[in-house]
Amino acid sequence: MSDFPFSAVGFDLDGTLLDTFRDLGAAVNHALRLGGFEPVPVDSSKDLIGGGAKIMLARAIEAQGGMPDDKFRNLYKAMLKYYSKHNAVHSSPYPHAREVVAELTARGVKCAVVTNKFEDFARSILTQLDFIAPFETVIGGDSMGKGEDGTFLSKPHPEPVLEAQRRCGGGSFVFVGDSTYDVRAARAADVPVIAAAYGYCDKPADELGADAVIDSLAGLISALEAL
Repeated sequence: MSDFPFSAVGFDLDGTLLDTFRDLGAAVNHALRLGGFEPVPVDSSKDLIGGGAKIMLARAIEAQGGMPDDKFRNLYKAMLKYYSKHNAVHSSPYPHAREVVAELTARGVKCAVVTNKFEDFARSILTQLDFIAPFETVIGGDSMGKGEDGTFLSKPHPEPVLEAQRRCGGGSFVFVGDSTYDVRAARAADVPVIAAAYGYCDKPADELGADAVIDSLAGLISALEAL
């Protein structure tokens, strides 16, 4: 349909396209056990997702008294090694994810993934779930390199969203995500943003500051048409 208001749609991954918290929680708990910390309830890992795996682990450790930076780096590496081998055990697309992406692409709308997960992990999970083909590009938390301060240019930095827009042809672009990182990145990139209330929201979805809120991906296309 030529009257669709956007030529491309960007999606966050964890908590937006994919339900991944069980595998992320298992990796966090693997590292916590190695470090002599108590594991956290896997359901609580939903509350830690947003800024990426490193922040997830750091928050879990800080809640139990913290640890020196050098020891944290070793645990973080152990967590990543574990996750690289167990990242799609329990993860799956949210209801309607495949259908909505298929409908968008059938309409000639390009779809992209913009996540703070490392690009290799994101591509690996999408490939294992047979869900990578519809996406024009996958941009991870490490895809844009590091800034002058030595940290990765990941959300809430606008560059990953802007790069997705460029790779999708530079036309009208909208972003869909479930966290303050997503909304801030979209706002900084000057593109509209829709909040996924069903995801791992780090504050109530209607307080994220998005242009619209959806309770399910089934409502995404009508929400996009209404923007």
